[in-house]
Amino acid sequence: MENKRVILAVALSLAVLVGWNFLFPPAKQAPKPDAAVSQQDAPAQSSPAAPAAKAETLAAFAPTPGKKITIDTPLYTAVLNSTGGVLEQFALKNYRETIKPDSPLVNLIDDKAKSKAPLGIILNGSPTWQNVEWSAEGGDLKLASGATGTVVLAGRMGDVVVKREMTFSGDSYIIDEKFSLSNGGGAPLRNRLSLTVAVARLSAEGDSYNPTQAAFYGASGLDLENGDKKLAEGVAPEKPMEWGAVMSNYFLVAVVPETTELHGKAKLEDGVFRVAMDKDGLEVPAGGRSDLSISYFLGPKVPKYLEMAPHKLIASIDYGWFDFVAKPLIKLLHFFYDYVGNYGVAIILLTVLIKLIFWPLSQKSYKSMDQMKKLQPLLTQLREKYKDDRQKMNEEMMQLYKTYKVNPAGGCLPMIVQIPVFFGLYQALLHSIELRHASFITHLPFTNLIWLADLSAKDPFYITPLIMGATMFLQQKMTPAPGDPTQAKVMLFMPVIFTFMFLNFPSGLVVYWLVNNVISIAQQGWMLNKKS
Repeated sequence: MENKRVILAVALSLAVLVGWNFLFPPAKQAPKPDAAVSQQDAPAQSSPAAPAAKAETLAAFAPTPGKKITIDTPLYTAVLNSTGGVLEQFALKNYRETIKPDSPLVNLIDDKAKSKAPLGIILNGSPTWQNVEWSAEGGDLKLASGATGTVVLAGRMGDVVVKREMTFSGDSYIIDEKFSLSNGGGAPLRNRLSLTVAVARLSAEGDSYNPTQAAFYGASGLDLENGDKKLAEGVAPEKPMEWGAVMSNYFLVAVVPETTELHGKAKLEDGVFRVAMDKDGLEVPAGGRSDLSISYFLGPKVPKYLEMAPHKLIASIDYGWFDFVAKPLIKLLHFFYDYVGNYGVAIILLTVLIKLIFWPLSQKSYKSMDQMKKLQPLLTQLREKYKDDRQKMNEEMMQLYKTYKVNPAGGCLPMIVQIPVFFGLYQALLHSIELRHASFITHLPFTNLIWLADLSAKDPFYITPLIMGATMFLQQKMTPAPGDPTQAKVMLFMPVIFTFMFLNFPSGLVVYWLVNNVISIAQQGWMLNKKS
């Protein structure tokens, strides 16, 4: 095999990997006709009944008109409606919608989402926040870091008492709930329960690099469901799941039941993403009680907060195939940031470190390509001589490589080794919430124009991707040209293809790739000068 064919294969493979999220979104399971998250849907299968407990009694049940209960913590401000425990607001204090200092806080539960009753519980197809008498214990909570507070809500439906004890924490985005059903009647009850979350779109519509999607986690790992058309029809993974969520690269709204025997459903309705975790066969004996523990997470996808949640909610940060590479790289990025205080500079330092680690491999690659360049005239002669006998031509080429002790793939094997690192860092930067609204060079030099003020957003003037494309073109000019004219034409288009893909990439990723190219050019130029 000729060296340039391997180079071409590597370049095309890298292009596919870099554009993977855009060109090849994850495969989805086929939606089920009954997968909509609606009040009448039944889950896929039943699960064993919980052990019986003593029925909850409310001797002096005093329903109260629905009131708003405000929970204020250092991390968020939430507003809960005492009628059913539906969330009406969840504003994150440390995150704003745009980079402007006076921009509104990110509110995970806006008016649109509120209309779909986030955190509402559906019992036997009936919303518990409707046509149910509710009473509330406790009022507004103001929690300091490390403190917790509980709101107790109770609702009555005939002989059935629904109780929700919801505990909030001052240093966590998790809401812990103790849910119970009490049967005051004379006959046992078999119930169908749906635990729901709802949130409006968490990212720009059509953003292929940062989509809003439904996510479920089970024994087989993370199952991502995106695409507005399919979600509008409704999706329902067949296997039992441990948790269900709506998420983007940066934010997550999840329901995490204690039991792992629930089934998930998701649907996009009126611009709101809804996810339900369903439990069928929740039996409550006559005069008895059935209990269920539930956790909800509403907040940023910051590892230290996700690790506090049960059932491996940290898996919602998905780095894809190269997870084992991305995680240490993101830790190194944070390490550099702690010293320089600028994520753009931290990306540059991390890129330099990676290039230093792979410097010996790159040297071997450039040396091998230089050897191949010297053989090009002889290879051209063989192509002409044996153009009608491809088998003989390949045999003679291999003999030529053997005679001159040249490995035709030697220039590319070091590049192949580096591909997991390149793509791992790409995934790490793409899913790092620390880069959201993190600035590098806030203004275009000598102007008041906002430039690289948000490393999670594209370059507004396309300066960095265009420079990146120019560096790729320069690299190509420094590399021996392929002997095959078709390969040469394809290679000529590679800088154009990459530039087009990078136009809308988050600027943090473009900075990484640009710096990587500049260092490669410097290294290759140094080798050429060293020879002369």
